[in-house]
Amino acid sequence: MTVIDANRMHEIEARYPEYFHRSFRQRFGGLMIVIATLLYGLYAVWFFDLPKLFAEAHWERVGIYLSQWVSYDVQPEFRIQDDGTIAVRYPRFSPLGDNPHPDWVVDNPDGSITVAVSGAARVVTISKSETIVTAHGVSVPVDVSSGAPKVVGPVPAWMTVYDDNVLADLGFAGDVSISVDRVKIRKRFLGWANFVFDTQSSFFDKPVGEVISLIVSGPRIKPDQSNLSLAFDDIWNNSEWQHGDVWTKLFQTIVMAFLGTLLGALAAFPLAFMAARNITPNRLLNQILKRFFDFLRSVDMLIWALFLTRAFGPGPLAGSGAIFLTETGTLGKLYSEGLENIDNKPREGIQSTGAQTVLVHRYGIMPQIVPVIVSQTLYQWESNVRGATIIGAVGAGGIGLKLWEAMRTNANWENVAYMVILILIVVFLFDAASNALRHRLMGSRTH
Repeated sequence: MTVIDANRMHEIEARYPEYFHRSFRQRFGGLMIVIATLLYGLYAVWFFDLPKLFAEAHWERVGIYLSQWVSYDVQPEFRIQDDGTIAVRYPRFSPLGDNPHPDWVVDNPDGSITVAVSGAARVVTISKSETIVTAHGVSVPVDVSSGAPKVVGPVPAWMTVYDDNVLADLGFAGDVSISVDRVKIRKRFLGWANFVFDTQSSFFDKPVGEVISLIVSGPRIKPDQSNLSLAFDDIWNNSEWQHGDVWTKLFQTIVMAFLGTLLGALAAFPLAFMAARNITPNRLLNQILKRFFDFLRSVDMLIWALFLTRAFGPGPLAGSGAIFLTETGTLGKLYSEGLENIDNKPREGIQSTGAQTVLVHRYGIMPQIVPVIVSQTLYQWESNVRGATIIGAVGAGGIGLKLWEAMRTNANWENVAYMVILILIVVFLFDAASNALRHRLMGSRTH
């Protein structure tokens, strides 16, 4: 066992003071960061009043909106006539077409009508004097023969009684609204109705095999147009899903992102050389350009889009201009910082040979800065595909405007889901293409 005397201890302490005489920050810095983070979290909870927000939030709407993303509903209305007969009416633009006769609506011999809302588990039987709702294992009759609908017997939890109607909530399957002279049923189906052909198409409601047969070898539906061309026109001009308009707007978004990023990169590239202190030794010019980049970056792309839509009107030109201004500032800053961090020895070596400035930049600077330019430009291009969607919502064109219009109606959530999925696919594809192109241009792909 080695014994260290006092002199040896003092010598070791003097040689390694960072271990024996640590400052307060070194000893308690980590703990202080943890405490500060916790205090900030508590402050944020108090400042935003999160407990109240969570308590008052309408969480039930989440399930409603999500179900509407992946489903559609049909809303038949059953009106009780003065003579006791029941007339069935469907909305004008019903997913079932102009003359629907669904198999889940059955006319009974006694004049009543049975509607299978969800198989045999949720059934509604409508007659002139009462409506019987069967759900959750019980059958609840509602008397409609008097001045107001009246539930016969105990009212279940899934049924709500109002002054002039009774509402039965059948969960995801739909709901039933019962009044004295009419019964309105909302029946929900999984999937997207008429996604390929709308109700006005010649191919509507035909089996897949029959459609393929008509396209391949069937007689022409329209004498002056082939069935293949007719099918494409019906899909492209689908009035419910508007595939043609959606895809056109999506292409506009891609063009906006590409054009705005390209023009921003072209403008930022020469300005970055003038903003870099080690390339252009003019402090006044350096500072003016850097503050110019800061100004362009500090105004958000969405704000630029608002300004430009007022100047040029709504459309993709305003969107491309907003991306161009923002990217000029962002890429100008990134390029100039990259230039200021290059190794000056290759440039000085080429300068010593008496080469012209253009050649010095070409061989002494560009090989070092190209990886930064390529990487940052491709990343910004990929990011601007997402950004172009957002600025479209304020009138800058593209699919963002289409998405905002669908959301404002609060009734076309399946169309919203369709466009969101398209945007996600485009973003994933551009992310993969950007990564592949960046690796190839920078020579980092493994073989």
